[in-house]
Parts: sequence; structure tokens; C-alpha cells
Amino acid sequence: MVNEKQTKTIKKRYNRISGVFDLMDHMIRDEWRKTLLQEAYGETLEVGVGTGANLKYYNDHARVTGIDFSPKMLHKAQEKAGHLTGHFELMEMDAQNLKFNDNTFDTVVSTCVFCSVPDPIQGLKEIRRVTKPAGQIIMLEHMRSDVEWQGKIMDILNPIGLKIIGANINRRTMDNIEKAGLKVIRQEQLISSIMRRITLSPNKK
Repeated sequence: MVNEKQTKTIKKRYNRISGVFDLMDHMIRDEWRKTLLQEAYGETLEVGVGTGANLKYYNDHARVTGIDFSPKMLHKAQEKAGHLTGHFELMEMDAQNLKFNDNTFDTVVSTCVFCSVPDPIQGLKEIRRVTKPAGQIIMLEHMRSDVEWQGKIMDILNPIGLKIIGANINRRTMDNIEKAGLKVIRQEQLISSIMRRITLSPNKK
């Protein structure tokens, strides 16, 4: 069950920080974005497009639909898209309740999104639903460290980040991926076990 009150609270926080988000968004290195997004092809959905930091890295083989639940973040993304030659359609939408038919997209992309989706398992189930059976889900996500003492520190610090920008630093994202019925094709640890590049299959029968 989606917590609408929590969703509205986090949406307000992202609207509030939209003007300075690009200055804050340095966890993802440019080369990581470029490597990930060169794999996108066909009808592509970017979940949590934010201020559009990824848009310039898409190749010509991707027709990109970007969604975000923050209209102020989307306004920044629209400004960036206006200076690019690719095919981009941006719209306000909640990752927990995607307004697309089943099996719509060849590629689904997320970059540091599932730390802030209030119900991450529901969000992951939704992207599984809209991905074609032979499609792919490609992600750059940060999560709770597999090193237990580091993970416990992240648990302690988590309420601070959650209160300021609505992002959790201690999500057990790999567990959530499994619970959502997605299949891990490959993963690469970029910063210890905290930051990872992940390729998933919707694993549909």
C-alpha cells in the first residue's frame, strides 16, 4: 500500500531543493552515467529523471520518456532537454503508480532513485510491469553497506538524510529487487558495496 502522506512529504522536499540539486548531485560520476546510458535502446523509461542530469548521455538508439514526481525538478530537466537533439518526453508521474501499459519499454533506467521512493518494492514491481519480457532494467543505485559495522552507522545517520531531502542511505536494495521478482543479470560494485551498477531482467514467464 503506497503511503500517500509520505510521498507528498518527499515530493515537497525535492521541490524545495530543485534549484540547488545539481550542486548536490555528485555521488554519481559522469563516466558512470555515460557507461550506463550507452546501454539504453528502444523505448526507454527513466524513472526519477530529476533535473535531467542523465539526458545528455543517451545515445541515438533510445527514445526517452522521463518521469518524476517533482514538478520543479522536471522544469529543470525540460530546460536541459531543450538544448539537446535527442527524443525526450518528460512528465510528472509517481514511480509507485506508473501510467503506462504492461510491457511498454525496452529499457528502464534509474540512477539513485530507489533511495527516495517511499515504497521501493512497489516501485520496482511497477518498473517490472512496464518492461517488455525481453527488455532490460539498468540502474546506478546506492544502498546499505554489506559491511555490518558500516551498515549500522548508515542506520544511525539515515534519519538525517531522510529529513533533509527524503533520501534513505540504508535501503537494502538488492533484497528489494528480489522481493519485486526481478532477476539480477550482472552487478558491479563502484564504491565498495554501497554504490552499484546493476542490470536486471523483468524475468517474466
